[in-house]
Amino acid sequence: MPMLEVSRLSVQFGQKKIVDGLSFTVEEGQWLMIVGPNGAGKSTALNAVTQGVPYTGRVLFAGQDVAKMKPALRAQAIGVLAQNHFVGYGFTVEEVVRLGRFAYAGGLFGRSQTEDREKVEQALTLAGLQDKRRQSVLTLSGGELQRTFLAQVLAQDPKLLLLDEPTNHLDLHSVEALERALAAYPGALLLVSHDRAFINNVTTRTLEITCGHVEDYKVRYDEYVVLRKERREQQMRAYENQQKEIADTRAFIERFRYQATKAVQVQQRIRQLEKIVPIEIDEVDNRRMHLKFPPCLRSGDYPVICQGVEKAYGDHVVFSDVDLTIKRGEKVAFVGRNGEGKSTLVKCIMNEIPYGGTLKIGHNVQIGYFAQNQAQLLDERLTVFETIDEVARGEMRLKINDLLGAFMFGGEASEKPVSVLSGGERSRLAMIRLLLEPVNLLILDEPTNHLDMPSKDVLKEAVRAFDGTAIIVSHDREFLDGLVTKVYEFGGGHVREHLGGIYDWLHSRRAATIHEAVGLAQTPSGGSASPAAPQEPKAGKQSYLEHKEEQKKLRKARKAVEECERKIACLEARVKELDQLFLDPAKASDMGLVTEYADTRRQLDELQDEWLVLAEAAGE
Repeated sequence: MPMLEVSRLSVQFGQKKIVDGLSFTVEEGQWLMIVGPNGAGKSTALNAVTQGVPYTGRVLFAGQDVAKMKPALRAQAIGVLAQNHFVGYGFTVEEVVRLGRFAYAGGLFGRSQTEDREKVEQALTLAGLQDKRRQSVLTLSGGELQRTFLAQVLAQDPKLLLLDEPTNHLDLHSVEALERALAAYPGALLLVSHDRAFINNVTTRTLEITCGHVEDYKVRYDEYVVLRKERREQQMRAYENQQKEIADTRAFIERFRYQATKAVQVQQRIRQLEKIVPIEIDEVDNRRMHLKFPPCLRSGDYPVICQGVEKAYGDHVVFSDVDLTIKRGEKVAFVGRNGEGKSTLVKCIMNEIPYGGTLKIGHNVQIGYFAQNQAQLLDERLTVFETIDEVARGEMRLKINDLLGAFMFGGEASEKPVSVLSGGERSRLAMIRLLLEPVNLLILDEPTNHLDMPSKDVLKEAVRAFDGTAIIVSHDREFLDGLVTKVYEFGGGHVREHLGGIYDWLHSRRAATIHEAVGLAQTPSGGSASPAAPQEPKAGKQSYLEHKEEQKKLRKARKAVEECERKIACLEARVKELDQLFLDPAKASDMGLVTEYADTRRQLDELQDEWLVLAEAAGE
């Protein structure tokens, strides 16, 4: 019997069906990933499973109708981490996490049992919130709040976990901590996420929802992408062969229809046509967001200059002595743990909060700001068209429909109320508002939250092509890779500059963290860590993520070696051909051949030197 059985699930808001006839099963211990474009109904399907929205169809947990289960039993069986969290109360972090034990303890602030206390402590540890247990959730950053609700669902200890965009707002360290926490989780998992690196690390099965069709792939996401492409190519070849067969058969029938000598063959062909079952090709959602930031005015050489900038809330110093200079045209990333001041410094740049020190905005700088909660600030009473119409000015009002169409809100979609939009659709709508005015300094605070993978790629290319300056606060490794050329790391009240891309920074910090962990492991219990010389971690102690990253680099290096060897072989073949040509006295005096021979030998020498370096990196 499957742990979870969803049969013919349909959800409708007004006249629009958000989910139509969805069916799938989850076996005990299975980890399932649901993929699909924004608006395909992924989050809605999770809400239906947890009875968050009305639906038709059937949802069974261990053979029992979920709709008929008592709330306490349902909470013990199914835990859900929602995409958005509303906090209107001043509970502490620990009190919110204890809510996860409500179904077991029989009360919110009642006397805790030993098991309850252990589960809460374990969840706080896994989420890295031990030092914030007494802090009000109203004072937390977006990432800290996400970790708090993650700890709550872990404390709930359900048999089935439903995670809707769990890595939103989480820093790189927290994402890796989440991966480690899930690695120890024994139950089943149903996940919606657009973090490619994360889902490859945790899921083993992929359910695709697109164009109202559901397809089940029992592989990881990267393998699913390959299989989906191969499946459609096979379908296309089979379809083309069938169409050719049909065309040939019809041509035969038309040619010999009135010839008595071919009457038997013609009837056979007609019967063959009647028996053919048409081959169907999987629909593919080819809609694509078209994003291009408008040309911007030239700003001064240094759009942002910070000298000794500091910010504190009472006795808590967020950061101090921040010195940074961002040049015109640079794309930089703000990274670091949650609560270390990334969004706070952005607010200082926007002059939204007071600060100490000197912060200068350069000449002719026009700022476009996409806040972390930008999508949540939209008026749910308005339609998509009305949302843009209320902020558009001048001739831009005549181009609203074109702009909406470029962001996949064309036709009837422009009349959808904001209240029924998915998280990704809301993010796209908020991005449109950013484009209504030309800017030369983009500040994007977690812009990829809720966006599907194709939309992330489009946004990445648009920011890369943007001719102004960009500051990007993000924890999305894949999004930042190849986009930024400088990283500012926030931590310990300081901001440090690192030249290079995100993986250059990540590699350096991982190495430092590993050395630090080894040093702590050697410290006797109760003693203080001594500044012991860093040691290389043993191969057997490597984490799964470190091993995965090393294997990825190794495969890349070996591929580079193979490509280099191919080029060397081509050049060596050409050198041999030229050597044969020079045996002819007439060819030996040809200066064109002499020049080509010299260039070819030079290229060959350079490639051989390159091969030595690549072969060493590949371990050959």
